[in-house]
Amino acid sequence: MKKIRKLGILTGGGDCPGLNAVIRAVVHTAQREFDLEVCGILDGYAGLIHNHVRKLELTDVSGILPRGGTILGTSNRDNPFRYADDWRGVRKVYHDVSAQAMKTIESNGIDVLLSVGGDGTQSIAQQFHEKYHLPVIGIPKTIDNDLNGTDVTFGFDTALTIATTAIDKLHSTAESHHRIMVIEVMGRYAGWIALESGLAGGGDVILIPEIPFVIDSVCEKINDRARKGKRFSLVVVAEGARAEGGQLVVARQVQDACDPIRLGGIAAQVGNQIEDMTGIESRYTILGHVQRGGSPTPFDRILATRFGYHAVTAAVNREFGCLVGLRGSEIKTTPIKEAVAEPRRVNPESDLVKTALAVGTCLGK
Repeated sequence: MKKIRKLGILTGGGDCPGLNAVIRAVVHTAQREFDLEVCGILDGYAGLIHNHVRKLELTDVSGILPRGGTILGTSNRDNPFRYADDWRGVRKVYHDVSAQAMKTIESNGIDVLLSVGGDGTQSIAQQFHEKYHLPVIGIPKTIDNDLNGTDVTFGFDTALTIATTAIDKLHSTAESHHRIMVIEVMGRYAGWIALESGLAGGGDVILIPEIPFVIDSVCEKINDRARKGKRFSLVVVAEGARAEGGQLVVARQVQDACDPIRLGGIAAQVGNQIEDMTGIESRYTILGHVQRGGSPTPFDRILATRFGYHAVTAAVNREFGCLVGLRGSEIKTTPIKEAVAEPRRVNPESDLVKTALAVGTCLGK
């Protein structure tokens, strides 16, 4: 059995607060607890393709705990199993360059790969594990909170805090101008950010992907508030929400990305419909990438640090092909294959949904 001497770590997919906390925890744990070396792979899987790797020392991770983003860089476009490295006319040509990526692993003496990312990043790690028997450990990261194998992903709490703060600020302008404010938040096809920020921020209407909405029901809620003297309303809508029988609102489609569909624009659609149907002035705000930025919350710093420690421990214990995750109050492992099999979405019958309904929130039905 080959002795583990060196770990490689990469951050893939969209950035989010807490990535640097993971990197810091991995380097400290590897060196202090197990006397292991750590290599940082730059810009996600692009670093494996192009052999952009650097050694990480304790000095490299000093002071990065409160910083947003990732000191290693990231990418959500460079899949070694489907990589576009040239053009023929106007059509990209894709190649499997995973063998080239494996040469980077071998030439740098990396024994175990730690992949920090969401479903796309972990799916690629699983492919390396299956095709090349590469020892991999997954660390769940996404503001969307839509990855199985963990009760919560790091990055979500910070995004939730940012969204809630924005809703609080929009409350005063909605009330002052007697208008409807429609706030669009991220989350892709899961409604966690919308539901929890809407609940925390006192949203009158919350629209999530898991519960297709009826615009008439939304307008009836707003009109009912107006009849009772409430001359404003807050509508929180997830970017992946859609009307019953309707389609997703897509901003654009992009080749080469793990998720080629870029959602966006549902807030404008909903806001315009509300104004047309109620006669009440409506404005919309898209929070966008501000939800990914800034310093991580204490919760995310601690969770990311715990994930980093347990990922190194799992590597030393040879629990390859697994994802570390929070289950209750403990960190446990789940096979990556199971974690990425389907997204973790809001259950319409969950306690959280029932709570929202009980306090008078309209969910579009």
